Amino acid sequence: MSGVVTEPDGIPRCPWGMESAQMADYRAYHDTEWGLPVHGDDALFERMSLEAFQSGLSWITILRRRPGFRAAFAGFRIAAVARFTEADAERLLADPGIIRNRAKIAATINNAKVAAALAPGELDELIWSYAPDRAGRPVPRTVDEVQPVTPESTALAKDLKKRGFRFVGPTTAYAMMQACGLVNDHLADCHVRAAVEAAAGRPVPAG
Repeated sequence: MSGVVTEPDGIPRCPWGMESAQMADYRAYHDTEWGLPVHGDDALFERMSLEAFQSGLSWITILRRRPGFRAAFAGFRIAAVARFTEADAERLLADPGIIRNRAKIAATINNAKVAAALAPGELDELIWSYAPDRAGRPVPRTVDEVQPVTPESTALAKDLKKRGFRFVGPTTAYAMMQACGLVNDHLADCHVRAAVEAAAGRPVPAG
């Protein structure tokens, strides 16, 4: 079991967000992005795509390539990626700035086409409709209390698959839910948890 880690700066964080020479990128991501609410079709499409590329890899691998992914995939603008052709797919397979996985590249282009067929705001509404009641979720105190799959992520993955989305299974769906603020899995004593709750519009109980 592992609870928060307090760095030399005296700030308690989730253990995966701890500072080290190799993982300073994680600290910034943990402190300023992970768990804060993300809205907007394009923004959520980006997170969905990056979480799919992360499957089987460490998140730091994706995080450090995020600028390359954004450049390669037209800023993850759904309308632009939906127009990608086979020539674009071959270009991406030769791009050293991303993870050159043929199946994941094809899934991202496919998912853009599916998302482009939805009404504006519909992808945002769809994903956020699976956010669980925050008041009913226990607050994790250790990383062992954070589950990789939940009934909501399983239902979301099933719905996305039914609509034609690929490479978004229950685990990937839950990682997206965590990253985009549908749930708050910062540990109870992590200094970011209160900020995430406030951003979600829910008061944080005193004490």
